[in-house]
Amino acid sequence: MPATPASPPVLVAGGGIGGLAAALALVRRGFDVDVLEQAPEIGEIGAGIQLGPNAFAAFDALGVGERARARAVYTEAMVMHDAVDESLVGRIPTGEAFRTRFGNPYAVIHRADVHLSLLEGAQQTGRVRFLTSTRVERVEQDAAGVTVLDQRGLAHRGVALVGADGVKSVVRQQFVGDPARVTGHVVYRAVVDRKDFPADLQWNAASLWAGPNCHLVHYPLRGGEQYNVVVTFHSREQEEWGVREGSKEEVQSYFQGICPKARQLIDLPRSWKRWATADRDPIDCWTHGPVTLLGDAAHPTTQYMAQGACMAMEDAVTLGEALRVHGNDWPCALEHYQRSRVPRTARIVLSSREMGRLYHAKGVERLVRNELWKSRSPERFYDAVEWLYGWKVENCLAA
Repeated sequence: MPATPASPPVLVAGGGIGGLAAALALVRRGFDVDVLEQAPEIGEIGAGIQLGPNAFAAFDALGVGERARARAVYTEAMVMHDAVDESLVGRIPTGEAFRTRFGNPYAVIHRADVHLSLLEGAQQTGRVRFLTSTRVERVEQDAAGVTVLDQRGLAHRGVALVGADGVKSVVRQQFVGDPARVTGHVVYRAVVDRKDFPADLQWNAASLWAGPNCHLVHYPLRGGEQYNVVVTFHSREQEEWGVREGSKEEVQSYFQGICPKARQLIDLPRSWKRWATADRDPIDCWTHGPVTLLGDAAHPTTQYMAQGACMAMEDAVTLGEALRVHGNDWPCALEHYQRSRVPRTARIVLSSREMGRLYHAKGVERLVRNELWKSRSPERFYDAVEWLYGWKVENCLAA
């Protein structure tokens, strides 16, 4: 059942990374797409993110691989140090052997550059319409498709709806209504110019310092002209899920006992954005008639696996592939999409929780973690992440 020019568009709620990726995948299946974005303009906030080989496989499938590659910084390794005694815990080389194993590189990039690459690709198609200042309030269904009502009472008609409206998804709230799980972990993010970044930390690596109830991350952005700095700690306060301006005084109060080399990171930024983090328990039903979820709306996760944006793009590619193999038959395609994605993304959510516990280990558990990872060869690390980085278009529907 191919899409025709007379067909209604597919509606996508949300103009972030997941929504734009979905739009690109849908256009490649012959659909016009209306992206409903609540913000007054299409854009992205945040700082740096990490891109595994699976992200580059998704970029290529969405037709924006060259754009994204041109904006990424290719790292030599993923490195973890103990933030208490400065010892090296583990180093995973991401050079030629890594690329040969997984078929793509490991890289770091500014989140806005990922978004821009997808946005340029969507705009270039001429088949994606952006409706800004448009917040989804309610979704109605009938035999012919869906109607989305926005905050002004305007109705938007589509053959289907992809809810890519983020961690606080209105679409998920209507159809699932499950509570968020506030972690109590607070993340501070900032970008620092190279001239202000310590010379002894200017490594071409995704670098993590693991400390008791906290960790710090840094890596280069934009050709090494900037550095991303992320610090995470267990809050003393009762946190509420959200983003606000942070304070240097609060950050500094949580990192006593950290070695001087790592501690200098928290003294660098002039301004911080503060995220009180949350996720949700995995669910096995994303699809309700011609409505489905994608990205953070489907599987919000903590940051410890560095896979939030990657999973959203994988979702989009898999949705497009499901439509392809089922001839754009929406009920069959959405069932196949959900069946393929639920176990993998649930594994990310649950693994991220566990990885956060390991990063923040203290006492004897910290010593055990260090000994376990210090003894691993690069090949053993590669084996451990094969399930994650081995994803590609050819196997995305295999679940």
